[in-house]
Formats: sequence, C-alpha cells, structure tokens
Amino acid sequence: MTQTLSATAILRTLVGFDTVSAKSNLALIEWVAEYLALHGVASRLTHDATRSKANLFATIGPAETGGGVILSGHTDVVPVEDQPWDSDPFTLVEKEDKLYGRGAADMKGFIAIALSLVPELVARPLARPLHLAFSFDEEVGCLGVPHLIADLPQGPARPRLAIIGEPTSMQVANAHKGVQGFTTAVTGRAAHSSAPERGLNAILAAAEIIQFIDALAAELRDKGDPANGFEPPYTTFNIGTIGGGVALNVVAPQCDFTWSFRPLPGEDAEAIRRRIEDFADHELLPRLRSSHAEAAVATRRTAYIPCLVPQKDSPAEALALQLTGANGTTSIAFGTEGGLFQEAGIPAIVCGPGSIDQAHQANEFIALEQIAAGAQFLRRLADWAS
Repeated sequence: MTQTLSATAILRTLVGFDTVSAKSNLALIEWVAEYLALHGVASRLTHDATRSKANLFATIGPAETGGGVILSGHTDVVPVEDQPWDSDPFTLVEKEDKLYGRGAADMKGFIAIALSLVPELVARPLARPLHLAFSFDEEVGCLGVPHLIADLPQGPARPRLAIIGEPTSMQVANAHKGVQGFTTAVTGRAAHSSAPERGLNAILAAAEIIQFIDALAAELRDKGDPANGFEPPYTTFNIGTIGGGVALNVVAPQCDFTWSFRPLPGEDAEAIRRRIEDFADHELLPRLRSSHAEAAVATRRTAYIPCLVPQKDSPAEALALQLTGANGTTSIAFGTEGGLFQEAGIPAIVCGPGSIDQAHQANEFIALEQIAAGAQFLRRLADWAS
C-alpha cells in the first residue's frame, strides 16, 4: 500500500474485497484502517455480536472543536449469483470511461473518493472536522449503522450533520422511502395428500396472507399521488422468498416467507403493518385453529430503515445545495442510513456519485466523470470546513 492512491486505485482494492452482506467485511475495514493510519488518522471500530463485521469511524481535523460533517457509506454489497457478468465482478475493469465491478456505484465509489482525498484533507487547516463513517450490512436492513450511531460522542463533540454518499448522480436528495422487512412463519399439520382434510396446509395459509398483502399493495397504489415527487409515488410491497413443504404427497406442515414494504415519508407504517398482522391473527388464524389447535402464524421484523423526511431549514440540505450549486432537491425511492441519522438528531442528506440504475445489476459501473464530480464535491466541502 502506498500513501497516495487515486480513487480508481482505491476502488480497485475495495471491489477486490468480497463483502457480500452474508460475508465478513473485516478485511476491507482493516485495509481502510491501515491506510488511514499511514496518514495519522485513527479509526474507531464497532462490531456486530459475532465480531465478524465492523463499522469504522474516523475523524480528520479538529475533533476537539466538535460538530463537523459525517461522510457515510456502506461497505457491503449485494450478491452476484445468477447475474450474467461480462467480467469478474470482484475485479475492477476500466472500459470506455467506466469502472465496472460489484459495488462500483453502490457504494464503494464514494468511499474510494473520500479515501483518495485523505492526504489533502490531513494537510488542510480544517476549522471543522470531517468524519468518515463506513458501515456493515446496509443492504440487509442498515444493521450496522445503529451500532455506529450509538458510539458517537454526545454534547458539543457530536457531529453536526451527515452526507450519505449513495449514488444520486450528485443530485441532492432530501427525502426517501423507508424499508420494513419481515419473516412470517406459518405452522400447519402434516398429513397424507390423499386425505388433505386430516392436515392443514401451511403453504395455502401463507398464500392467503400473501394475497392480502397484494390486495393492500393495490389499494395503496391506487391512492398514489404523482405530485409527491417519488417514483413510484406510492408505498410498495415485495414478497422476497418463500419455502415450505416436505414432499409432493405430504400436506405441507410449515411455510416461511419474507416480505417487505417501503412507506412514503409521513405515511403511518405501523398502521400498514397492523393491517397485515390483524388479518393473520384475527381472520386467518381462528379459521386455521378450528381444524388444528396448534396452528400458528408468527411474524418478526428483520429490517427497519426509517424514512428520510424533508426538514425545514435543514443545515445538511443547505450545505449540499451550496456545494453542488443545485437549485432544488429530489426524492429517491431506495432507503439509506440517512433516516437513522435523522432519528438520532443528526440532519442528513443523500448525495453521491454514480447512478442507482446501475446498482444490484450485472456489469455494475460508475462513470469516471462521476468520480471526478464526487471529488469536486468533497473538495468544496473541505473548503467550507477550512
């Protein structure tokens, strides 16, 4: 490792770490910590319960003055299985002014830009600190950021605002939908398929809940308001996975499925969840137990990402608009850790290089012009902080 590396060189290293959410990100975090240490920047790590994953938090500039700006990015990426990549997704490939690789846009590109500017930032007479916050398991529900936020200093030393570097093509987003994810397990009773009346088919029961969710999705879709700035302009639902049963000739005794919804800012997400659980608990379950007393429906929440809500006179929004020169803001449909920082009392904005249209797909890429735009944005931020 050399002390001065370009954003492309750093991105090549970061992409080379297979940090799919199901795996550890420690090798990447340790590399970043070592790189920062070479520039005299100390890192603080917070781990998950297994200590196989970690967040990194580092401060450049006068930490003793407090405040400052968090530059937040996640280190995990989505899987590449069953995607028709033209090259190794964990080897960065440069072609026609684009950098291809898993996480290039979402969102190791932003992290690489920030790290490439560390030598410049350290050399500047910053009057306000800039904080690097790199988290784990964002892609599966922002599971790492709460640990990082809980470890932030209180009082005057607490960071003043946060910029989330998710790919927005450097547009300033002041609002995004939330995400709530769940696993529902339905317990029925096994029986020979020649006598289905002696059993209780858990797959069929699960299908009733899924049909209810689909009907609720249609109801909220019909109420969507195109003027709200979101695309699509309504709360969306998804059934992610389903599994159950033991054999073709056995009435399925068990069925599990995962599902999620993405509420609009200002929408009563708990009311949506209660409608689904009320159907399962008060309509479906009594019918199931009328034929099998031990029938059960159990739902647990597995992911929670709050909405990012537009805030009047937000210092994060004002700063991002100043740095980009934009005249207005936009809304994004995907979730980020911005809502978690906002809930913790730290105003947040989403603004980063690359396009979300490239995320989670084969041949994910970030354009070199977006790398340059991201670097220009962060240099302007350093000017502001000096």
